[in-house]
Amino acid sequence: MMSDDCTRVRPNPLPYQTRPEKIHSRHRERLAIVYIRQSTPQQVERHQESTRLQYALVERACQFGWDRDAIVVIDDDLGHTGSTVEGRLGFQRLVAEVSLGRVGLVLGIEMSRLARSCLDWHQLLEICAVFDTLIADPEGVYDPGGCYNDRLLLGLKATMSEAELHILKARMLEARMAKARRGELGKPVPMGYVRRPSGEIILDPDEQAQATIRLVFDLYQRFGTIGKVLRHLAINEIRMPVHAANGQNKGELEWRRPNRPSLYCLLVNPIYAGAYVYGLRPTDRRRYKPGHPRTGRKSPKLDNAAVVIPDHVPAYITWDQYQENQARLRANAARLKGPARAGSALLSGLLICGRCGLRMTSAYNNNGHAPRYQCGNMRSTYDEPLCQSLTAAPLDKLIADLVLAAVQPAAIEVSLAVAADVEAERAALERHWRQNLERAAYAAQRAHRQYQAVEPENRLVARTLERAWEEALADQARLEADFERRRREQPAAPSLTEIAAIQAVAQDLPALWRAETTTQEDRQTIVRLLLDRILIEVIDGTEQVRVECHWHGGVRTQHRVIRPVSNAKALSTYTALVARVSELHHAGNDSAKIATILNREGWRPAKRCDAFSPSMVRHLLYSAAPQEAARQLRVPKVDREPDEWTIPELAEKLAVPGSTIYGWVRKGRLRSRAIAAASRPRRLVHADAAAIEAIKASIKSPPTP
Repeated sequence: MMSDDCTRVRPNPLPYQTRPEKIHSRHRERLAIVYIRQSTPQQVERHQESTRLQYALVERACQFGWDRDAIVVIDDDLGHTGSTVEGRLGFQRLVAEVSLGRVGLVLGIEMSRLARSCLDWHQLLEICAVFDTLIADPEGVYDPGGCYNDRLLLGLKATMSEAELHILKARMLEARMAKARRGELGKPVPMGYVRRPSGEIILDPDEQAQATIRLVFDLYQRFGTIGKVLRHLAINEIRMPVHAANGQNKGELEWRRPNRPSLYCLLVNPIYAGAYVYGLRPTDRRRYKPGHPRTGRKSPKLDNAAVVIPDHVPAYITWDQYQENQARLRANAARLKGPARAGSALLSGLLICGRCGLRMTSAYNNNGHAPRYQCGNMRSTYDEPLCQSLTAAPLDKLIADLVLAAVQPAAIEVSLAVAADVEAERAALERHWRQNLERAAYAAQRAHRQYQAVEPENRLVARTLERAWEEALADQARLEADFERRRREQPAAPSLTEIAAIQAVAQDLPALWRAETTTQEDRQTIVRLLLDRILIEVIDGTEQVRVECHWHGGVRTQHRVIRPVSNAKALSTYTALVARVSELHHAGNDSAKIATILNREGWRPAKRCDAFSPSMVRHLLYSAAPQEAARQLRVPKVDREPDEWTIPELAEKLAVPGSTIYGWVRKGRLRSRAIAAASRPRRLVHADAAAIEAIKASIKSPPTP
């Protein structure tokens, strides 16, 4: 038999179980704050009963013994989520007031109104405990600092509030993901596409919009960089088709100036290859800033996407073309090869250091006319010495010869392809301008029809439509004038005879490579089409450089190149060279004859020259055996007059630089005469003992002012 306790209907609990023993006069001497919050503006608009219940907490504070003047309502956070403190000025104000010791009681309809994050909630709880502030909700009054059970209960409620938010979000995200897996999750479509009322995504029905999008992909296929595509569009005044997302013209097609971000988004978006993708740019929580929904998003990569459905929408390009574009974008990154540039270095971005395996960079001396390749990564990172470096000229010449030899059989096909590309570009630009003219003519005709349809007596409307018609006619006339001007400025298409001449010239690839019309950027592009990377290693710091070319397709070739070095001692043949020079010198040959013999035998000097000179030979002899060379190459004996000195001898006697003696001779202070020598003319200076003493005395005595 059931007891009365089980069958009796219990009355509804009081909305507040007041605890008079917890509320003291010290609490009533301070403020009572009523905190009001709803998560979204839609809730504020549609769930007004909840707002009224929260404002009614003012009456409950009065029942607790607070005067109305001591009750503060904080409703700054209406329409803000409680998952974070960012952007919640009301919650920040509440924490500040409690921290200043001005608050005796905080009232909220439930704990989730104060905070949906345990971090923010426990921070408030600690502050309330320190400053003896009570917290009240419909279940009762709690003392975080004086009652541990109250503190435990409040912590449990905060955990449940945060878990509730997590469950709600997980449920909504799973529903969104399920819809995305079917390809039905609606999201804004990029330029070149429109969405039907049924939700189906189709190509933009405007033919010019489709042609412009295809033109961008064709230009990127040809140029290979976003910057060149942007420059081409800007020069030819080609604008991008964009459907207005909001405003008075929402949904209408607008033509806007192209920019780098929009072109990048167009190239990386897989929808243009026909794929439906969701989650292409996930959020990195480490970079996310609360209150800023679009922060922390990663770069668009197909590997990050949660859903990829190929062949789901109409495509502008094939999937293979899309993959090729992504590979080119990655290769253009500065940390990798980077794009072909206008610098005079031919192999920028292709060279890999054969010692450390890092990418080498280009450096320029002599105002950009003397490029060098150097491996300075360890120097910039760890302040270590340069790994290796070499002048660009000999290596560039080697690679240029290899590339020309590789492409020689395809010269005719290349020339024909270039001619076809030029004609295709001309046709695309012509079609784009004619579509602009067609659009302008339609706008003028439409404005004319609107003007004709208005009643003549309604001058208020007629004047406005008349101005719109005149503006449309002016735009049409301006476009026609610009089109005619461009047609006049554009060079005429080559005739069949000119095309044949171009093909004949194209067969002489070395001449075409060296032509002034061929830019360094064009040469870099050709090299990159054939070579993937080039490994170089300077052998033991000598002039010998080991080169390993990695060609596209997997072929590898080994080569050697000679680089200029700073001095002869860095030559790998230095020992043999010095021995040969000494041998020739001991045989009685002078410097000029030794230089001639060395050049005939194929010896190469250290610096940027192809032949030895007599001065180089003398320098080698002095470097190898300074004392012997000085003895054997001294000034030949001549009949000297009394008190005659060579300039070095007199400079040593007077302890002054040789240049000073030269200056005195030039000014006539010392008498001299020239003598003939085998290597070069020399001069003997006359200075007797009295002259020497006089010079020494003048050197010691300071000059008179």
